[in-house]
Amino acid sequence: MTQHFLQVEGLAKRFPGARGKDDLTVFENIHFGIEKGEFACIIGHSGCGKTTILNVLAGLDQASDGVVIMDGKEISGPSLDRGVVFQGHALLPWLSTLKNVEFGVRSRWPGWSAKEVEAHSTRYLEMVGLGQALHKKPSELSGGMKQRVGIARAFAIQPKMLLLDEPFGALDALTRGTIQDELLSIVQATHQTVFMITHDVDEAILLADKILLMSNGPYARIAEIVEVTMPRDRTRSTIHHDPQYYRIRNHLVDFLVNRSADYAGASLEGHDPRHPPVVRPGLGGGGQVAQVVELPRPAHQGDKLSPKPSVSHASL
Repeated sequence: MTQHFLQVEGLAKRFPGARGKDDLTVFENIHFGIEKGEFACIIGHSGCGKTTILNVLAGLDQASDGVVIMDGKEISGPSLDRGVVFQGHALLPWLSTLKNVEFGVRSRWPGWSAKEVEAHSTRYLEMVGLGQALHKKPSELSGGMKQRVGIARAFAIQPKMLLLDEPFGALDALTRGTIQDELLSIVQATHQTVFMITHDVDEAILLADKILLMSNGPYARIAEIVEVTMPRDRTRSTIHHDPQYYRIRNHLVDFLVNRSADYAGASLEGHDPRHPPVVRPGLGGGGQVAQVVELPRPAHQGDKLSPKPSVSHASL
């Protein structure tokens, strides 16, 4: 079996049931791999366990079953080999922008001199456009600037893998787009391996090399892996001119609206969660119709149909 840079095998998370009730299985049989230098996004409806998976990858939570191996070593706790950017900026309010980044850099390289730490931290803050705000406190920064500091801090420790938990979800559209461009530029320059949670299908198509689609919880699983076959040098201003963009986008939205509930807790004939199907909807034939790989759909119990969930940030 091919060993990926990040290998997730048989991951499951269960919570004890209250007052003698059955345990709650949020997800189970989670299997996927990420190559070194690859950008992977994970999409799924709220409650399917995306953040729990990220926390397990970060070493901040323990899975009920399964194992996570990164660069040949099992993940068993937090490490500076993995940088995390949360939904909130998580900055130390009494420290300046520069000192917040230096805090992580000193932890990573305790033998460095003060000048080396400052120069290294300043470089990464300049990469996210904060070279003029080095000495400002978090209270003096906008929401977008605070997130930039968090991103700079994560990149500055030069982790083997970067974990992003919806880092742009609370930002306005213009600020989010600007920081997406900055993140894309830094990732391409550093060849950073990234695992990112998002609810925004357009963001996923712009940033990711592949997109993991999770079914609804409980008993969520990886239903499909979508490879983004568009050129890697895509930008926000040009992405919508590529016919592949619409095929991929239509496939993602169709899954979230029509198919994500079909996999939850069901035993799909022909669907092996150990080997989720890899699909390439962008490589469809002529026109802008997505090439959807037809997968077997389970019969619903009785005649009751599951309601179709809503989609966040799906519209252009």
